[in-house]
Parts: sequence; structure tokens; C-alpha cells
Amino acid sequence: MLTTADVATPVVAEVGGALVANVERIMRGTSDAVRLAVVTLLAGGHLLIEDLPGQGKTTLAKALARSIGGQFRRVQGTADLLASELTGVAVFEPSTAAWNFRPGPLFTNVLLIDELNRSTPRTQSALLEAMAESQVTVDGKTYRLPEPFFVVATQNPFDHAGTFPLVEGQRDRFAMVLELGHPDPTAERELLLGRGGSQQLDSVQAVVTTEQLLAAQRAVRSVQAVDKVVDYVVAIGAKTRSHPHVRLGQSPRGSQALLQASKAWAGLQGRYFVTPDDVQAMAPSVLAHRLVMRSSSGLEASRATIAEILADVAVPRG
Repeated sequence: MLTTADVATPVVAEVGGALVANVERIMRGTSDAVRLAVVTLLAGGHLLIEDLPGQGKTTLAKALARSIGGQFRRVQGTADLLASELTGVAVFEPSTAAWNFRPGPLFTNVLLIDELNRSTPRTQSALLEAMAESQVTVDGKTYRLPEPFFVVATQNPFDHAGTFPLVEGQRDRFAMVLELGHPDPTAERELLLGRGGSQQLDSVQAVVTTEQLLAAQRAVRSVQAVDKVVDYVVAIGAKTRSHPHVRLGQSPRGSQALLQASKAWAGLQGRYFVTPDDVQAMAPSVLAHRLVMRSSSGLEASRATIAEILADVAVPRG
């Protein structure tokens, strides 16, 4: 007998596969990052990219927005950026003697906020309600955001002058963290010849609709995770909280994000069930930014610790 997951999974593979193929034409040499970005989108999460300027972060966000036929907005993080410049403001109209709400850039399908850590904590906090509940509250009134709603935030991990580092609670709101890295010489040559990159963005056409993406996101939730796999995710979380090199381990939200990303990854492969291999594949990108280390910092140290944890935790069989 076919289950709901059996029927729904092809939707995830079809939508996700179309998005990956379309974005890869533009993002040369970053196949792994593109797939992880699409998984984050399918899982209904938000993405944090930590990398140097000029690596294609804006191009990736724009290519995803165009691929789903969605609206795209970009905001540059600065120290004088106000929270209201994200959420929008209520403006008094003398002709009607009424206050009318003018939506800010949060009211979009894909929002790129560049160098988020250059904006103040008050402005950073304006994202929290939007990311967690897909809504904003202005002057006591709540406004729903469009669906789908996907935040791509970036920050430069090497230049900290004049920045306001994201606190643990803010980083925990991002489902995944990525580094695009430098393309290999072949991919860089293709970019210089105009075969990809921002020069080709105008050629990107929508390959799925926002309605199809929403259907795929719903289908991801129906991908099955048996008790043994759920227990495996729980065991990984518990190990991060007891590891001697970790001062602050993953939260229950981190465990939820890991399971949801694993479901999206499984669905992208055309499967209706999650395996331990899916969990292991997603763990470094989902958990690295959530761990607070005792004597070192940075994603590299966190990923090394996650590798140790995955090696120590027993993998369920059967």
C-alpha cells in the first residue's frame, strides 16, 4: 500500500533536482553548496553563509529567487540600518486620516541580508520573529510574510572591525551554515569567460513555481524517520552537550533542524525515508554554527568535533 510519503517524495526530488540543476548553471564549481542551499530551502529553514566577499553569495540568493519565480530583496547590513528599515513602518495619511502600513524588504520570498553582523543587535533582532514565525509585528499589529519566505544572511568571518557578532540564540535560528570557498581553476576560468556567475543571472528562468515549492516543503515533512533514526539524532545532540571540547552543545531546535534537513536530503535523493547516512551528511552544516567551543572558535574546529562525535555515537542498524 502506498503511504503519503511514497506519493510525496517524487515532488521533493523533482522540485529539488530542478532547482539544483538550474542554479548550478550559474554557480560554477560550488555543487555541494548549491545542493545544501536547496536542502535548506526545501526544509523550510534559513541559510547563513560565512565567507569572503566576491564568492558568489548574492548570485546564489538571486539565482534561487529567480528559479522559483519569487520576489527577491537585498539589504546591506550597516551600523545605521534601523529595524524599521527591515520590517516596514506605519505612515499617517492626511487625506484619509489613517495610519497605513508600508511593508519593508522582509515582505519578499527570498531576502538576502549582506554582512548581517555589521548591523546593530537591535536590527539583527528584527529578523528573529520573521525567521521563526514568518510574521512581523509593527505598532502592535502582526503582519504575515509571503510564502515561501527564505532568508540568506552573510558575514565575513575574517574581518571583525565594526561588527556585532551574532549571539548564540541568533545563530541557532539559521538551519544551516555554508562556506562557498574559491572555485577551482577550471570553474574560475568559466566565470571569466562569462559562462556563469552574475553575468548570466539575466538568463535564469523559473523552473518551479512558488506553489510547487510549498508543496515540496510540505512533502518533506512527510518523509519518514523511524524511531531508531530519531534516537540517533537525539544521541548526537546529547553527545555535543557532554563533549569535553564543547562549552555549549546543540539545542533541541538544532536537533529538529538536523532531522528536517535529513528528511529534505533523503527526499532530494528520491527516498521516502531517512537513513543514518542522511543524518551524517547533514550534521556538519546543520550543527557547526551551533556549538560553542571551550578553547577554539570557527567552523573548522566545530566540524572537527562533530566528526569525532559522529565517529563515537553508535549507528543504528536494521
